[in-house]
Amino acid sequence: MRYNAEHKRETRERVIAAAGQIFRKEGYGGAGIDALTKAAGVTNGAFYGHFKSKSEAFRTAVLTGLEELRQGIAALRAEQPRGWLKSFIGYYLGYKRTCGLGESCALPSLSPDVMRADDETRRVYTAELRRLIEEVAGGLSGRVPRADFPGSAEDRAILLLAMLSGGVTLARAVSDPDLSERIAATVKRTAMALESPDDASD
Repeated sequence: MRYNAEHKRETRERVIAAAGQIFRKEGYGGAGIDALTKAAGVTNGAFYGHFKSKSEAFRTAVLTGLEELRQGIAALRAEQPRGWLKSFIGYYLGYKRTCGLGESCALPSLSPDVMRADDETRRVYTAELRRLIEEVAGGLSGRVPRADFPGSAEDRAILLLAMLSGGVTLARAVSDPDLSERIAATVKRTAMALESPDDASD
């Protein structure tokens, strides 16, 4: 049976979504092809019809995850030009810290495996991370930085992303819910300091 282009596109998207969830939950080493195909509801043949290898599927899942984060920030900036940062920090340290691992942010959940990945995966990760930094920096460029947060808008964007992803990583790793909340609250206070006084009051 020959499938039309729409069916192929939907199948590919389903495989990418399933791969993203499995890689987040199991890590690259723990996610086998069988687990990926089962989660996507496709055969091994269908999987290899879209990806040459598990590493290519991982690369695509990483790129898709970072794109989703960047597009989410862009949408939030468009909807809330002044208050986007406060909303983003709250969402990231709230829902994205407590949701299931399969739905977690790609930045903290997939980056550790990218460090051990092939050069091509690291290349596309680097390129997409640069775009993510630029998107965040675009929302910080009009803000007057505090004296204890000097540097360009891009420097502060890097700082923000590092704080949030690192904070979520630590908060998810601990077994004590109170400590997890404390980590999130501490990171939130520092991250919120990147807002200008006018923005913080929105």
